[in-house]
Amino acid sequence: MQRRTLIHRSLAASALLLGGSFAAQPAVAQGAWPTGKPITYMVPFPPGGNTDTLARVIAQPLGQALGTPVVIENKGGAGGSVGSGLAARAPADGYTILGGTISSHSINVSLYSKLDYDPIKSFTPVAMLGSGPLVLVVPSASPYKTLDDVLAASKAKAGAGGLSSASPGTGTSPHMALELLAYQSGVKFTHVPYKGSGPAVQDVVGGQVDMMFDTTLIVGPHIQSGKLRPIAVTSSRRLESLPDVPTIAEAGQKGFDMGSWQAVFAPAGTPKPIVDRLHAEIMKIVATPEVQARLKSFGMVPSTMTPAELGAYQQAEVTKWAQVIKAAGIKAE
Repeated sequence: MQRRTLIHRSLAASALLLGGSFAAQPAVAQGAWPTGKPITYMVPFPPGGNTDTLARVIAQPLGQALGTPVVIENKGGAGGSVGSGLAARAPADGYTILGGTISSHSINVSLYSKLDYDPIKSFTPVAMLGSGPLVLVVPSASPYKTLDDVLAASKAKAGAGGLSSASPGTGTSPHMALELLAYQSGVKFTHVPYKGSGPAVQDVVGGQVDMMFDTTLIVGPHIQSGKLRPIAVTSSRRLESLPDVPTIAEAGQKGFDMGSWQAVFAPAGTPKPIVDRLHAEIMKIVATPEVQARLKSFGMVPSTMTPAELGAYQQAEVTKWAQVIKAAGIKAE
């Protein structure tokens, strides 16, 4: 009898010790991040684009800084919505981050009738990488030399839909720049969507389309070769690479300011210490001369926004594009 009692007491004590040990493990695990488990850097666009290229610039040094692999995973579709939805549903444990853009995290929520994530509520802002102003260009043989020329000509052709403007697709930043100009100026244009910037810019160079907005990465070489004429830039300040080209605001549309931005987000609920560490390491990488030069080669202005500033900026962007998209009556399915 005494032996059985001793055995029971011994088992009970062991259970308490084991239970206490298991109960403590989650707290230890939560404090140990990263543990060596790979971090997935979700890119919601196909390989080769700006978001993918930037992710690959950031991923390797970020993995070295954190002491754990950072693996790129491309999940393109619906203007960044497919991959963003997958990232939104990932565990909020610091092992999934997302390359978010002006499209996926400010435009799509108003553009698509159904979206399986909320660009604000489904994510935690981590870091703004930079913003790339767009350039309004026309063919070199075009008679239009200023923004006033473009607006006057499009207004004169209002019965035919105005001047034609190419873009790499409905809902892309070049398309939205056109709609913002139409919204602010009250002048109509005809949007001509293409499947990518390559064929779009070729038709503008060839004179089949009157004009287009795009990044200096796309239109810069054609400006340098003399095939395209820059009219104005969408940012609030002139570009270092095009110092003689006025901003759209300077050219008469006061308050016009737009950039095709790139940022990093994590699933909502990701612990603040993890977000803070990710932000700090990514900002160190962005501040290096090599990455600064790389960003500028993409036509981007590097950013120093805090996560809170990125969140406030993103909210303002969602509001702005909701107004523009509603006024233009644009929808994508």
